[in-house]
Amino acid sequence: MPLTRRQIYRRRRIVVFGGLFAVLAGIAYLPLTLFAPVTETAAALEVPSIQTPAAAETTLPSYGASAIAALGYDGLLAQAGTADAVPMASITKVVTALTVLDAHPISADDPGPAVTMSAADVASYRDYIARNGSVAPVSAGWTFSERELLEIMLIDSANNYAATLATWAFGSTDAYLAAAQAWLAKNQLDTITVVDTSGLDPRSTGTVGDIVRLGELALEHPVVAEIVGTKSVEIHDIGTVKNTNALIGHDGIDGIKTGTLDSFGANLLFSSSIQVGSETIELVGVVLGGPDHPTINAAIRDLIAQAQAGFHEVQLVAAGDVFASYTTPWGAETRAIAGESASVVVWGDTPIAVSATAGGIRLAEQGDTVGQAVFTAGQRTLTVPLVLSGDVDDPGPWWRLGHPEIIFGME
Repeated sequence: MPLTRRQIYRRRRIVVFGGLFAVLAGIAYLPLTLFAPVTETAAALEVPSIQTPAAAETTLPSYGASAIAALGYDGLLAQAGTADAVPMASITKVVTALTVLDAHPISADDPGPAVTMSAADVASYRDYIARNGSVAPVSAGWTFSERELLEIMLIDSANNYAATLATWAFGSTDAYLAAAQAWLAKNQLDTITVVDTSGLDPRSTGTVGDIVRLGELALEHPVVAEIVGTKSVEIHDIGTVKNTNALIGHDGIDGIKTGTLDSFGANLLFSSSIQVGSETIELVGVVLGGPDHPTINAAIRDLIAQAQAGFHEVQLVAAGDVFASYTTPWGAETRAIAGESASVVVWGDTPIAVSATAGGIRLAEQGDTVGQAVFTAGQRTLTVPLVLSGDVDDPGPWWRLGHPEIIFGME
């Protein structure tokens, strides 16, 4: 049966409008497909593990009390002997120095105000001689700078100059002791007690943990750190003042303070700079209550050698190490690699953890940062950027036209 005119018209209209729709759809499809952003490609992480280093082996003295720490490393590396507070002897003078400098600060190139010796200082000298204390000569009318008083007290360990310095700074011994206790409390050195300026009184005591922390504070003060590392100095009217610490200059030892009490033994609060790989580490330690100074000096040198052997430089990552890979839907491949090398120095068998994050990519260039690797060793954290190893280029028009479902995220 032949089509009616109306049917023919309807069919023509369908063809025309259908064709027009197809043309319009094509016009819309082409730019959308050719210029739409590609879907994001997620990273497949490949995080490496790091082997835990060997444990450190330390043998501390069996007598008295001892401990060792390192600046920048939390807590004590090793400790032995009594945990009770014991006599500090002349290590007490470190408290005197830091308390005085807190009230009367000077810089490394500033000698500070002048202090004139009086009859009271001469009487103090005689009193310490009567008590068999370490002294340096003094005469009424001599004048010293604040720094010179610190040098005589810390290098020569002169008890009378500790009393002179404290009395000058605070007006009286009692006023100094109140200031010292306030300084100790401010610095959370709760187990240290001072009852005199010099430590000749055995009731000036502290635990090894707080005495090591006292040593760290001494090294943090540029004036004190410089003085305690000085082997000898010329002082007018007195002459050559030699450091009572015979270890200065040996095994990297650069401080800090000796101490001796006949009723207790030999003490040494020490510091030493050691080299571990590319890193310089400052050790701070103390040995208290040894039989004599030659004995504890030998023990300290051995302890420093043990500490140096107990540290390890660990290679965490080398530039170019792979942490993630990418494969795009059109077959392009690239990797997230370490943008730089990194290493860390750890004590003993400190575990090392590593985590990584890498974001998704679309089109990208070699060297683009896509994430980071985070390494944790004890309390130390290092972060290394992750970058792309190669370009990710556009898949091209033919691939785009043939994969609209991927372009538009329908797959």
